[in-house]
Amino acid sequence: MAASPRTETEPLLPHNLESQISNKILKSCEHGNHATSRGYWASIKFFLRQIIGHDEKKRSNVGIQARMVSDAIIGLSDGLTVPFALTAGLSSVSGITARTVIFGGLAELIAGAISMGLGGYLGARSEAQSWNETKRRENLRIATEPEMAVADVKAIFASYDITPGTLDALVNQLSASPKFVEFIMEFHHGTPEPASSRALQSAFTIALGYMLGGIIPLVPYFFVGQDGPDQIFLALWISVGVMAFALFVFGYVKNCAFSGWAGWRCVKQGIYGGGQMVIVGGSAAGSAVALVRLFDGLGES
Repeated sequence: MAASPRTETEPLLPHNLESQISNKILKSCEHGNHATSRGYWASIKFFLRQIIGHDEKKRSNVGIQARMVSDAIIGLSDGLTVPFALTAGLSSVSGITARTVIFGGLAELIAGAISMGLGGYLGARSEAQSWNETKRRENLRIATEPEMAVADVKAIFASYDITPGTLDALVNQLSASPKFVEFIMEFHHGTPEPASSRALQSAFTIALGYMLGGIIPLVPYFFVGQDGPDQIFLALWISVGVMAFALFVFGYVKNCAFSGWAGWRCVKQGIYGGGQMVIVGGSAAGSAVALVRLFDGLGES
C-alpha cells in the first residue's frame, strides 16, 4: 500500500525528536554558561544532523571530493585539448622534426601546467579571502544588528515545523554562542570555511590533470623511427586516433560520473559528453593545422 502524502499539519520532525531536542537544550542550560558548554553545542549539532541532515564530516568530505573532481576536470579538459592542437599544428610545418615537436610540446605542457595551477591557486585564495570578508561583515552585523541575525536563523528553521518554544530556546542559545557566526556562514550563506590546504590542493590537482592530459598526444612522436614528412605525419595520425579515443573516454566518464552509469539515459549522456569533447578537441587541432598551413603557404609565396 502506498504511503499517504504528508498533510500540512503533520510535523517534519521524527517521532519524539523535538522533545529530545528540548530536553537536551534545557539540560545544557542547567550547567551555566550554556553558550559555550559542550552540552550546548552537542545539542545544536544533534539537531542539525537529525533534522536538517547536515553531517558535518560527511558534508566536508563530499565537498572536498567535489572540488577535487572539478579541478581535475578543468586540468584534464585543457590538457587534452591545447597540447594536442599545438602538436598537430607543429606537425604541419614544412621540414619539422619529431624532436622539435616533442620539445615544443613539452615546453607548452610545462608552461601550461604552471599557468593553470597558478590560476587554480589564485582562484582558491580569492575564495578564502571572500569568505573571510563575508565573515567580518557578519561579525559586524551581529554586533550592531543582532535582531537581523536572529531573524536569519529563524528563517533557516522556518520550514521544519518546530514549535515556537523549542525554536526560541534554540535560537537564543545559538545567538549567544561564539560559533554563531560560523553557523550563519554555513547555513545562511551556504559557504562553509574553505580548508587551509584548498589553494595548494587546487593548484596541484589542476596542474597534474593538465600534465596527464597533455602528455598523451606527444607519446607517438617518441616512437617515430626517423625524421621526415612521412614519419611525422604517421605520428600525427596516430596521435589523432589516440586523442579521439582519449577525448571520447574523458567526455563519457565526465558526464556519467554526474548522471550515473546504469540505464540508457545515462549511456546517452555519456555518449553526448564523449562526442562533445571529440568535437571540441578536433576543432582546436583542425584549426591549428589549417592556420599553420595557411601561414606556411603565405611564407613560401
